[in-house]
This record gives sequence, structure tokens and C-alpha cells, in this order.
Amino acid sequence: NAASSLAVQAASFGLPCYIFVPQNAPRAKIIQLLMCGATVFSVAGSYDDAFDLCIEACNAFGWYNRNTGYNPYLVEGKKTVGLEIAEQLGWQVPDTVLVPTGDGCIISGVYRGFEDLYRLGMIDRLPRLIAVQSEGSPAIVRALEGDGVVRPYPANTVADGISVGMPRNGAMAVRHIRQSSGFGITVSDEEILSAEKELAMHTGVFAEPSGAASYAGLLRLLADGKLAKNERVVLLITGSGLKSIDAVAHSAGSVIPIARGPEGMDLVTKIIHKE
Repeated sequence: NAASSLAVQAASFGLPCYIFVPQNAPRAKIIQLLMCGATVFSVAGSYDDAFDLCIEACNAFGWYNRNTGYNPYLVEGKKTVGLEIAEQLGWQVPDTVLVPTGDGCIISGVYRGFEDLYRLGMIDRLPRLIAVQSEGSPAIVRALEGDGVVRPYPANTVADGISVGMPRNGAMAVRHIRQSSGFGITVSDEEILSAEKELAMHTGVFAEPSGAASYAGLLRLLADGKLAKNERVVLLITGSGLKSIDAVAHSAGSVIPIARGPEGMDLVTKIIHKE
């Protein structure tokens, strides 16, 4: 998603754009990059391998590097999430914000947005921030549960947007989560995919697996009794499901083939009456 943003901006300004993606990046995301004219390098490795190679290339060719967790403007830009949440809730701060977390930039940006408002006297407190990670990519949650030091952990999850072995903004994220009196939780890929389907069916919001992780986290916290029934909770949905169709195609359901004309109408009638 960050790559898509860069490719769109580069196209609008007529600038060349070079993107490094892991070899398992969703096809839909790559097509958007190509349509915007970006040169896309598919790295035979993980997100972290692509990240490191991108930094090396930027240093070698003098490119502007906007990598998440490397470019300081990324966290500053994501502050607008906190600002918009506060504004849309009439400056009444939510009790808790659940954030799908990979590198940790989004959750730090949310914290910084609320922190700015608090220092300006526009809100009276900070919300509790909860990082939601996949069980297959839990580096920040492990740090929060341990000594606070973020260590690499091999990432393997269907939620590609939060599939990060070594979070590049991990230390800052851990500090901000703790300063908000928050914590981190992990959810399984099965919980994420189930939450993605349930979220779409009950709200009309079709999220990609990474985005649905926050809803999976909400369901887990409710089941564990870690959220009060009257608590005001905000979930960040960080990406569209249309960009990760392959991840959910097997669980989405199937279409019903029918003939055209009266024969098709007869089958429709039978099915509707059966329901």
C-alpha cells in the first residue's frame, strides 16, 4: 500500500519510481504499481530482504528513500490518522485504538497525532493503543511482553501488509504503546481470515487480511474479557480487500450458475423459496 501511494504520487509529478517488493507480494498490488509506470523489482526473498536491497540501491544511485521505518516523514505523515479520529469523534478521545502492526510506523503516527493534540490542550488524555500482529509475525508483541527490545523473528503470515521479520520502527512503536498504557496481542491467520469475512458481511467493509487483523484483535479481546462493554474502541482498517483477492478467494463463497431466460428464473425462484 505504501508502494502504491509512492507510485501514484510519482506518476502525478512525472517522476521515475523504483519499487522493491517481496516475491509473494499480492498480484493486484503489483499491477497498480505497473499501471502507474513504476519499475518494480520482485526480490526473491522476504519483505525484509526487499527492504534491505532497496536501501542499498538508494544509497548507490542517490534515490530518495521513502521506506517505512527509514524515512522520518512517514511517521509524521501518519499523525493525521490520530488527528482525524479526534476530529471525527468531536474531540472526544476513544478509550482504545486497535492498530494492525508490522513495522510500527502507523501506531507511532497515531500516538504522535494524539500527543500533539494533548500538548495543545485540545484533548484531555491519550487513548490506549493496542498493537495487533499475526502470530506469524510477532516481533513487536514479543518485545512488549518481554524486555522491550525488538528482535528479528521470521515472518510467515497471510497478512502481507504486516508480515515483517524485523520491524524498522519497532523501538519507537514499543515506547509509544507503553506510554499510552497499551499492549500488544497476536491473532492467528485463521482468526484474521474469519474476521475479514465477518467484517464484510456485517459492515460492508471489505478489508485485506492486514486490515482485518484489528477486528480479529477486537474479537479476541472481547472473548478474553479485556475490553469493557461500554468502552469506546476505534479499529484501523488499513487496506482494501480488493488488493488481496487471492488470500480470500477460497473462503469467499461461490457464484450460482444459472441459465438465461425462464429456465434461469425458475432456478432463482427455487433457491429463494428454499432460503
